[in-house]
Amino acid sequence: MEQAETVTTGGLRTDEDAYHDAFLRFLAGSDEKAVTHAYLDEVVAGLPARRVFLDVGPADGTTTRHVGRSFRRTVCVEPSAPMRRALARTCPDALVLPDPVLDADPGTGVDLALLSHVLYYLPREDWAKTVRHVLRWVEPGGTLLVVLQSPENACMGMVRHFTGARFDLAELADELTAAPDGPPGDVRLESVPAHYRSDDLAETVAVADFFLSVPDGHRTAGGTPPTRDAVTEYALRHFRTGGTGYRVDHDQDVLRIDRPGA
Repeated sequence: MEQAETVTTGGLRTDEDAYHDAFLRFLAGSDEKAVTHAYLDEVVAGLPARRVFLDVGPADGTTTRHVGRSFRRTVCVEPSAPMRRALARTCPDALVLPDPVLDADPGTGVDLALLSHVLYYLPREDWAKTVRHVLRWVEPGGTLLVVLQSPENACMGMVRHFTGARFDLAELADELTAAPDGPPGDVRLESVPAHYRSDDLAETVAVADFFLSVPDGHRTAGGTPPTRDAVTEYALRHFRTGGTGYRVDHDQDVLRIDRPGA
């Protein structure tokens, strides 16, 4: 049996397979996939060409499969071995590159590139470099979508409360637009609402722990991971909707960059 890789998240040593399981628990209670797929369908419908789709950090491949059906080829960049195993089952025809994004080369131009919930795991100083690196592969007339949680939603409010970390695509948009060589295309921010719901407190706390798995590089200096009791108290105070219900709003921001046509 292949040994699970181990990653550092939020100061805790966590098996990647366990992280994958927590991710799936979150998706089971969230409408994120449904609303994101509807948004992506609109973007895809407006593309001038649909030859190659690039998904950077596709996770289990559910969105990759949904979007990839509209393209002739799908290429993925996924360094995580457990995610690659899931991806092989979900998207067996996709070309999967195991390299970190800054080392990856899809070997082809792409019409749509998706960088979804990846920048959390990169140093802030590498965000613009990463986006520009991926944009090198986007064909004229093509689009790059960068997705992160909105910094003002309830989920990221919790992350900021416990870790001090803030992730803001508006800052990245300003940085790209103000670059000496000008913006890399039509740069704008869009929003996709999403909500997580559960009737189980333990499940809600487990999902909260998943979101609190913020990489050490973004944690406030000297900060330590919160205790389970502290997270439980926070969930009861901020996420309870009455009775036994819990709701976590986690609207997503999308930095959309449309490259000029040839």
